[in-house]
Amino acid sequence: MKKNSSDRILMLLKMKGNATALLISEELGITKEGARKHLVNLSDANLVKATVKSEGVGRPSTYYSLTDKGLSRFPDTHADVTVQLLRSVKKLLGDNALDLLISDREKSVYSRYEKELEGSETLEQKLDVLSKIRSEEGYMAGWKKEGNAYFLIENHCPICAAATECQGFCRSELHNFKKLIGTEYAMERVEYIVENGNRCVYKIEKSN
Repeated sequence: MKKNSSDRILMLLKMKGNATALLISEELGITKEGARKHLVNLSDANLVKATVKSEGVGRPSTYYSLTDKGLSRFPDTHADVTVQLLRSVKKLLGDNALDLLISDREKSVYSRYEKELEGSETLEQKLDVLSKIRSEEGYMAGWKKEGNAYFLIENHCPICAAATECQGFCRSELHNFKKLIGTEYAMERVEYIVENGNRCVYKIEKSN
C-alpha cells in the first residue's frame, strides 16, 4: 500500500531524528508549502513537535521531530508480553536464569548472522549485510562513513521494551557485533535509544 505524505514524513523523521520543512520537501519531492501544511496537521495531532535552532548568521531554523505519540507509531514487538515474561523469569528463577536466556539468544543470533556474513571480507561488505539483516528484523538499519570512522545506525528498536527492562540484550548485541566485525576494528555504541536517544549508533574505527 502506498503511504501518504504524512506517513512518509513520520518515517523520514524517525529515520533522521529531526528535519526542516525544506529538507522534508526535498526528500519527499513535494513543495515546501505542502510540507509545512502536513507538518501543521501532524503537530495538531501531537505527532510532531517543532524546535527553533540558531545556526549562526541569518534567521533561526525550525526543526521538526517526533513526539512520544509519534514514536508510538513505530511499535515495540509484543512489548507487554515480553516484559511480563522477563519479569516472571527473574522473579521465579532469578537473575542467573535471565542471564542464561540472554546468553542462549546471543549464541543463536551470532550463529545466524555469521552464516549470513560468509563471503563478506571487507568491513563495508559486512556492514551491508548487517544493515540488511537488521532492517529485515525491524531495526531500520543502515551505515555511513565519516572520515576514517564508520557508523552502523539503527533508527528503530523493535525490542525496546525488553531492552529497557533488561539491558543485557543490548550488551549481548554489541558483543555479537564486535565478534562479527573482527578484532581489527574497535566498536562502541555512541547513541542509545534506551537512554532517550533517537536511535542506536555504533562507531567503528581501526584498532590501535
